Amino acid sequence: MRGIITRSGIIATKVILMFNLDPPTLISRIFVLLTAFAVHEFAHAWTADRFGDPTPRINGRLTLNPLVHLDPMGSLMLIAVGFGWAKPVPVNPYALARRSSAALMWVSLAGPASNFLMALVAAIPFQLGLVSRSAINQGGFLPSLDMLLFQFVYINLLLMLFNLIPLAPLDGDKILYYLLPSSGQRVMDNIRPYGPMILLLVLAAGFFLPFNLIGSIIGPPLIALTNLLTG
Repeated sequence: MRGIITRSGIIATKVILMFNLDPPTLISRIFVLLTAFAVHEFAHAWTADRFGDPTPRINGRLTLNPLVHLDPMGSLMLIAVGFGWAKPVPVNPYALARRSSAALMWVSLAGPASNFLMALVAAIPFQLGLVSRSAINQGGFLPSLDMLLFQFVYINLLLMLFNLIPLAPLDGDKILYYLLPSSGQRVMDNIRPYGPMILLLVLAAGFFLPFNLIGSIIGPPLIALTNLLTG
């Protein structure tokens, strides 16, 4: 076990050095990692529990403890490049369906909605003029409050928009599925088994191609929302 932990630490250090992360950025992203992911997954678990599905509670996911929700690779990616993922909350669609046909949609929407609410709360100091984006690039080992709040707003909006992409296993798949007519649902049923593979290929292609498809989709609304919230 000690050897595994040591190797993981070495890999994490190499990745962080590879992306030349400065201490303020690293600390800011760790803070976001411990809060945004935990609240996002807790929102899924809490909503499913409210709709009568005990699966998240049985699996110990009805908690704000970030260690329960974090995925090692997704956490490392968020720290290294500002983008990552957590462990999905297990739910039982059949238990949810007994309460409401829209229950699975609401459970899926709860995660991105929590990210948006967190971004709104973190943006309040910007809106009140208490902090400013002009101080974000100040030097030092610890991040300034301005930088910490900006990273919190930006990454939460990024997680919200990415999860709203209508491709399995993302939340947007289940949200759009509920909104579509039966003909559209049948199309999504045929695509869903290939969703994770398509998503991985698109994400991987962004590192090698001269354009980033995911970035071109969520980039414009991400920039617009970030500018709107942080001034």
